[in-house]
Formats: sequence, structure tokens, C-alpha cells
Amino acid sequence: MKTLNTLWLGFRATVFWAGYGLITIGYGLLTPLLFLLTPEMAFQVLITWAYINVWWLKVTCGVHYMVKNPQNIDKSDTCIVLANHQSTWETMAIPTLLPPFAWVLKKELLNIPFFGWALKLVNPIAIDRSAGRTAIEQIKMIGKERLDDGIWICMFPEGTRVAPGKKVRYKMGGAILASYSGYPIIPIAHNAGESWPRHSYIKKPGTITISIGPKILTKGREADEIIKDVKDWIEAEKEKLPPI
Repeated sequence: MKTLNTLWLGFRATVFWAGYGLITIGYGLLTPLLFLLTPEMAFQVLITWAYINVWWLKVTCGVHYMVKNPQNIDKSDTCIVLANHQSTWETMAIPTLLPPFAWVLKKELLNIPFFGWALKLVNPIAIDRSAGRTAIEQIKMIGKERLDDGIWICMFPEGTRVAPGKKVRYKMGGAILASYSGYPIIPIAHNAGESWPRHSYIKKPGTITISIGPKILTKGREADEIIKDVKDWIEAEKEKLPPI
């Protein structure tokens, strides 16, 4: 019985991946045309890629989601979003919850065919993670420019995907940007890794929970104090999320 269930889940995942690939290639082929648009207009087109793939995952693999405390996202107030990172899923789902924003990401992602080309259109803050303090200065200076223009910033302070139940040291970049710019942080906790673990082909059906935290004020505060508040909230909230 277990083998049959695994085969069924594998079949559903194969259907998902086939559709995901076709959808991504289709959007990739549109990329040259999108360079004729403003970043804001390109964002509105590209965000439909995320909506479609989150929907397609639900249809093919039975992966649903619910948002806890969505009212904590006040789109009239520019913020920095810091979320835990467990899966590929949140990189598609979180953008559907936010106003136009910029990712802080490693510059190597921009070299990925189709996906990386599209990322370039929405003015990400692409950094060389081996550059140390130079990378932090990029996040501070470019990030504040984006925020001052009304563009939100989204980061994963863990720096990489972390399996459910595991804990790592949070990186300081987001907190340093918040301390420098004075913009508030909205923390996000989720359990997407229970459904779509890192390097997993099969997706476990169920309902992922995304919890939106209250704003963490940052003006006049030190980065180490800020990141402690972020980590404390995210780690405590993850423990409260229902299993998928």
C-alpha cells in the first residue's frame, strides 16, 4: 500500500514538474519583451508566474495553504520582510502576498536561463556572498534606495533552506539594513518544508501555514537587537504552526 501511495505521489509530482517547466519556459520566452516595460509593470506580469505555479501545485499535488494574520501586511507602509527559508515553495507564495518588492539574493541566480533573466527585470539586490563587508554595504545602500522609492525588500536571514526542526544562525544583513534605514520589519514564519523539502521530487499533500508577524520597529535600534527579535518571533511561531 505504501509503495502504491509513493508511486501515486510520484506521478502527481511528475505532472507538476512538467507543467512548471512549460510555464517557466513560456515566461522566459516573454522576458525580452518585458524589458520594454517599467520594472513596476514587469513585476505585475511576472507575479502571475507565481500565482499560476502555486495554483498548479495545489491542483496536481494537493498542496494548499492558509495565511495567518494577513492584516499584518499593511501595503501602505513600506517594510522589510524577513522570512524563514525551508523550500522553493515560499519563493513563489510570499511574493503573492506583498506589494512590489525586491529580493536580496546571490548574484549567481541571475545566470539561470529564463528564471534569472526574469529576476533581472524586477531590480533585485544581487550580492556576492563571499564579498563580506562589501556585500553588506551593497544591501545597506541599494536597499535604502529601494525602500525610499516605496519598494519593499524581502530576505531570508537564514541564508539557505533549512529543514524543519533545524536551527541555524541568522545572518545580519536584513537587520543591518533595517537599523540603517529605519524601516520596520515584518517577520514571516511558515512550514513549507514539511510539504516540499529541499531537493525533494515528491510533494506531500496538505495545507501549509504562513504566519505574518506584527511589525518590528527598528528606528534608532542596533542590528543585533533587531535580529534577535526577528529570530525569537520566527522560531517561536514555527513551533505553533499546525502540521500539514
